[in-house]
Amino acid sequence: MTTRNDAPGLPPEQIIASRAKHGTNVLTPPKREPWWRQYLAKFDDPVIRILMIAAAVAIAVGAAEGHYAEGVGIVLAVLLSTGLAFANEFRAAREFDILNRTSDDVAVTVRRSGNFTTVPRRDVVVGDLVQVEVGAEIPADGKLIESVGLKVSESRLTGESRPVDKHADPVHHDDSAYAPDHLLRSTTVVDGLGLFKVIAVGDGTQIGQTARAAAEESGVETPLNRQLLRLSQWIGVVGFGVSLLTFIALVARDLLTNALVLNAQQWSVVAVAVIGINIALVRVWLPIVFDALYLTGLKVKQPAWLEVEGIYAWLITLGLGMGVMVLGAMMGWLFGDWPARPTEWLPAESVKAFLAYFMIAVTIVVVAVPEGLAMSVTLSLAYSMRKMTASNCLVRRLHACETIGAATVICSDKTGTLTMNEMRVVHADFNGPMDLMAEAIAANSTAQLDRSGDVYTPVGNPTEGALLLWLADKGLDYHGIRASFNVAEQWTFSTERKFMATRGRSASSGKNVIHVKGAPEVVLERCTGQSDAIRQQLRDYQSRGMRTLGLAYAEVADVSAELDQLAQNLTWLGVIAIADPIRLEVPAAVAACGLAGIAVKIVTGDNADTAKEIARQIGLWSANEAPAAHCTGTDFEAMSDDDASRAAKELKVLSRARPADKLRLVRLLQKQGEVVAVTGDGVNDGPALNYADVGLAMGKTGSAVAKEASDIILLDDSFQSIVNAVMWGRSLYENIQRFVLFQLTINVAALAVAFLGPFLGFQLPLTVMQMLWVNLIMDTFAALALATEPPNAAVLNRPPRDPKAFIVTPTMARNIFGTGIMFVVAVVGLILILQYNGALPADNAPSRGSSILFCVFVFLQFWNLFNARTLGGTRSAFDGLRHNPAFIAIVVAIFIGQVLMVQFGGQVFRTVPLPWLDWLLVVVGTSVVLIVGEVMRWRYRKPAAA
Repeated sequence: MTTRNDAPGLPPEQIIASRAKHGTNVLTPPKREPWWRQYLAKFDDPVIRILMIAAAVAIAVGAAEGHYAEGVGIVLAVLLSTGLAFANEFRAAREFDILNRTSDDVAVTVRRSGNFTTVPRRDVVVGDLVQVEVGAEIPADGKLIESVGLKVSESRLTGESRPVDKHADPVHHDDSAYAPDHLLRSTTVVDGLGLFKVIAVGDGTQIGQTARAAAEESGVETPLNRQLLRLSQWIGVVGFGVSLLTFIALVARDLLTNALVLNAQQWSVVAVAVIGINIALVRVWLPIVFDALYLTGLKVKQPAWLEVEGIYAWLITLGLGMGVMVLGAMMGWLFGDWPARPTEWLPAESVKAFLAYFMIAVTIVVVAVPEGLAMSVTLSLAYSMRKMTASNCLVRRLHACETIGAATVICSDKTGTLTMNEMRVVHADFNGPMDLMAEAIAANSTAQLDRSGDVYTPVGNPTEGALLLWLADKGLDYHGIRASFNVAEQWTFSTERKFMATRGRSASSGKNVIHVKGAPEVVLERCTGQSDAIRQQLRDYQSRGMRTLGLAYAEVADVSAELDQLAQNLTWLGVIAIADPIRLEVPAAVAACGLAGIAVKIVTGDNADTAKEIARQIGLWSANEAPAAHCTGTDFEAMSDDDASRAAKELKVLSRARPADKLRLVRLLQKQGEVVAVTGDGVNDGPALNYADVGLAMGKTGSAVAKEASDIILLDDSFQSIVNAVMWGRSLYENIQRFVLFQLTINVAALAVAFLGPFLGFQLPLTVMQMLWVNLIMDTFAALALATEPPNAAVLNRPPRDPKAFIVTPTMARNIFGTGIMFVVAVVGLILILQYNGALPADNAPSRGSSILFCVFVFLQFWNLFNARTLGGTRSAFDGLRHNPAFIAIVVAIFIGQVLMVQFGGQVFRTVPLPWLDWLLVVVGTSVVLIVGEVMRWRYRKPAAA
């Protein structure tokens, strides 16, 4: 585009004044819910509500017996649990706000003080002259000064997908929602280019004045989400099932032993109470029933009322339950032989027994539900997100942290990802005079040179920028040549026609001419006197991995003719060969993908020879490749779905690919069960990036459309960063598996102990408060410790995991149940020994025995935390431990915390202080868990080392 407007743009002092008057070009994020509402939402968790009910029961029992410690302790534990969950989510939301603000750092081309340069979008001010071209997102509201074939998508504002023509002349009015000479922030240029003057920034823009969502939910259900949902369903069903069976078994035991004797009227009271309580707690147990039906293959949909959340929904069911109990009592009193006084409804001993059994059942539920699991996943994702950002992978959507680790295919763009994206002219072979060639380059171009520094920097299309740099090296001023060419009409490059053209009056000849520049094969077909020597020259350049551009021109007789007619019978001016060298780290990165079982496919708009040469240089292509390893976009489009599906599997290089070809390739691979990652930088890559399992856009050279469609932005445009992201994704998944292994081992052991304890004469081997310490506090620390486990490069030496596989592998299951059963045997044996020695009082009062039992259970899990680091592998639990200081700090905190709980927990934790010898015996005795694990790992490691 020739900039005919002579306005130099704003000088520095006016920029400062404009920003002071109109503000910065940043949108104020929408208001979030008040923090107290976010906090109250944590109480919608069914487990938290169960604990609240348990707290109420414990306080009621305590009131009758004169102590409140356990009830108050449960309340404090609930407050701590909800507080931790709220704090983590609040912090995560704040981090996302910071990440979302990075979009305000996108580079924008502006003209200031007579010079074109780039500034971050946030620095654009009212009065700035801004240039935009294909793929750019309009950074602010403005009024067009000049335009060339400009088409803009205003769908973000109007919902209309049809692009709108934009003209600097407001007379060209159509039926669009906004004036044709106005550009609006967040709309996207889909064709052409333009220069506009900014009239509004930030909240003053059109989109800033309308309601705008602060964040968009992707709605993507990742394999990890599905696996965790399935795991939580199994845990819920098993936990509530064991809880119910325990309650029934305890009541049955008392009935069989005549410890529980009630008359008919009293059983009527029990029946009314059970019905009322079940109605009151229907929101707790009924979803579990539906989960059980789903897991058995019966996909029965939950009623709509059960899916309604909020305090009022819970109050309704609680009120109905209480109403049923009151109504039952009234009917019994009116029509039956109902005891007249409430104190006669049930014996005090029976009430205490039922409440004790209820507390045991609640304890089992607390044991079963891994409260730390959700926190572990959140911590792992957030930790990986921050580390990946430090590794030049800016994660826009949290699920991408894990999904990239499951990728089986990477469809990689070539330019800027595999290559350095530093285009430079290597050869320029012309047939015409120098002034005509310079005009063909300068006039038929949309790029600019930033001349504010010591060296010229291309602004805009890098290929065109290389041509302008070549002119500058020849001592020619492209800006003056461009200004002297009187542009009448310009057609920007498109992937369909594969060339761009500019018509106007030539300063060198004084005649109307059209300059054409684009793919040499396409331009040459439109020229007279085509030469085989030229074609051979092109093949020679392209076979060496160079990008070639053909230049031609023609004198124009009929200025009203269409482009296709104007660009015929051209005179060939010459060919330019441009090299974009591969990045030094790419061959090693591609080899790493091969070892990791990830297929790499190059999808590029370049010709076959160039694409295959680049593939050869990075180690993806050999001289004896099968014919099916390469295909052109035209041939791929012509294939049937079955043929294209087979081709997609075998392809290594897809050349001359168009947007539809890349999108079709992605969809065909996904239908075959592949997890597809796509890289891209242009607006044409948007569809493929959007439909890919993980879209990766280029941070430096990527268009706004590509970045908007992506899940991860590569800040350094490097393929090595993708490999690093895969390593982080796989390591993240393993960290989550580590916590699942650790947590479920605790659950299996604690469930069995809680179930067997009452039948061993010890109603609560582990109290609700003790299990809360294990589940809500100790496991929270364990989640943090395992979430911060650094990535292991060894994960790149094995194939990707099956995205449909259950998160608990057979090896993990054997480890969980094997270790869990050993823990149960150890704890039950300890209970029997302590009972035999009289160290466990029958009334469950705090004692040395109960304290030792609590410590043994905790330290069995403490040492097993080290084993969980290995995830069933053969490496030592101490291998690489010095690289994870967070793990060391956390295990020290757990150790100290357990000592404090026992020494000062008192009635709340049902403990008494232990002497140092007991502590020594507990710590050393339970360390057998780690010692046996180390011996077993050494045993399996030894043959491999030999």
